Amino acid sequence: MGTADVKKLCKSCGYAIPKSNEVGTGYAINESGDIVCYACCAKSEKQFMIENGKIDLYLNKYTFDVTNWPGTLRFSVERYTTGKHNIAKVRTDVWFDFEGYVWHGIQYGNDSEICHCKKTKRTA
Repeated sequence: MGTADVKKLCKSCGYAIPKSNEVGTGYAINESGDIVCYACCAKSEKQFMIENGKIDLYLNKYTFDVTNWPGTLRFSVERYTTGKHNIAKVRTDVWFDFEGYVWHGIQYGNDSEICHCKKTKRTA
């Protein structure tokens, strides 16, 4: 039995990670070096948001969703504005709801999808 035949198990939920037919692997490797399925990635990223009040996600300007990399954590943008930035030329601000609070995200430039998100004091 080769190493390619060994089933990968999610360290968090224990389920076998299905072989992905897409670009991704179907799993991530966390800070501890453990293999974690995409669904558990979303759970841990939600927990990180609750505990830290900030996170870097991705802004899709076509659907105006803010997501994690595999797309298993997704927030619909409630409102957005586009303005100028002195270095990146363009700045996009977005607002979305999570856990009863309004979150604010900023994405700089046209060559990146990274959206720096922070919890605001406003309730949803």
